[in-house]
Amino acid sequence: MFESLSQRLSSTIERLRGRARLTEENIRESLREVRIALLEADVALPVVQALIERIKVRAVGQDVLKSLTPGQALVRVVRDEMTAVMGTVNTDLNLAAQPPAVVLMAGLQGAGKTTTTAKLARFLKERKKKKVMVVSCDVYRPAAIEQLRVLAEQVEVLFHPSSGEQDPVAIARSALDAAKKNFADVLLVDTAGRLHVDAAMMAEIKALHAALNPIETLFVVDAMTGQDAANTAKAFAEALPLSGVILTKTDGDARGGAALSVRYITGRPIKFIGAGEKTEALEPFHPDRLAQRILGMGDVLSLVEQVEQKVDQEKAQKLADKVMKGKRFDLNDMRDQLQQMVSMGGIGSLIDKLPSVNSLPEHVKAKANDKEVLRMVAIINSMTKKERRHPDLLNGSRKARVARGSGTQPADVNRLLKQYTQMEKMMSKLAGGGIKGLMRTMSNAMKGMGGGGFPGGGTMR
Repeated sequence: MFESLSQRLSSTIERLRGRARLTEENIRESLREVRIALLEADVALPVVQALIERIKVRAVGQDVLKSLTPGQALVRVVRDEMTAVMGTVNTDLNLAAQPPAVVLMAGLQGAGKTTTTAKLARFLKERKKKKVMVVSCDVYRPAAIEQLRVLAEQVEVLFHPSSGEQDPVAIARSALDAAKKNFADVLLVDTAGRLHVDAAMMAEIKALHAALNPIETLFVVDAMTGQDAANTAKAFAEALPLSGVILTKTDGDARGGAALSVRYITGRPIKFIGAGEKTEALEPFHPDRLAQRILGMGDVLSLVEQVEQKVDQEKAQKLADKVMKGKRFDLNDMRDQLQQMVSMGGIGSLIDKLPSVNSLPEHVKAKANDKEVLRMVAIINSMTKKERRHPDLLNGSRKARVARGSGTQPADVNRLLKQYTQMEKMMSKLAGGGIKGLMRTMSNAMKGMGGGGFPGGGTMR
């Protein structure tokens, strides 16, 4: 998300960063470029106008023009004002109610509401340690009920059955009783989707709201609809007491205008963003972190949280112990590291959170993908246990066999072994206590990316 906006803003601000002195004229020139970048990202016009005006007021004031580093001061102003437009801080779910706390999910058809209900159930179960029940009141689409049942089983939460013959309000009341009997902490209620803001459907969801009196009413909206997402959210906010918004499909939107528009237009906070179809692909929305990512500053805090939540700590500790004892880092260890990367949301998700990623050439970023990682894992899996422990055994005939077994070419096997050699060197430096040497090696590996390489020194095709 935000690739085009991020590239435009980063290049504009980079030019200013090197200026010894900023004038009102060159600030205005830069703000014109920022305005165009925001409009191209499908940010709603009222939001663009308000944001530019707020930046201008501060940028031509004392805190930028009189600064010793005016370019950096302007970057801070842009970051702060973008953060303010998106809501300043993360707004958590309010679950402070007599259990079960009821969360009503509303939204247009096709926004990903049913999948998001399952994602939220998993989030509450795993990160908030809540006992969760889900129910579908979408009697118009029996497939939606079955989809939620399958997803509930997948994420291991309680599911209250319903059918197309039942009344939605009756389903909701029955689910509430069942949630109480099962001592559930949270009841998530998936409602019927709408192709547009339909009067009959709105009347139905209002009746559901009155029957359940939910502590949270969340509007699920597709980020790919751009500024229309904000306008639709506003229409729902006028009909229902919405407490927040969940933006879905953010991984498919390179523009990202919805994230910058929704809070300003609706007055309701974005609480979560969904990026991907997997049930773990839901993250709390942090406006300050997203503003930093847009400006190419990275999102190290989210990256650290991602690592803490998704890395197998036991495996990580075993590898650390092994390396510190001076034992050799082998291809089994490399495979584990590659699989951990995929489980953390993939290379694209990790790279997106690194500082200065916008300065990397496009062809390099394009090569860093999960398909390539899975190819590398397949190559390692085609080796024997002995070959994985002792890569030096891999002569020409063995490499040809491994290539055939993994559906690749011997050149791919050679590239993998080259990358393994680089990783093994880094690990041996770490074992010897040479942290400075390790950092130099990692730095050189990253520089190698500029020449078409990949972390580890090899080249991906």
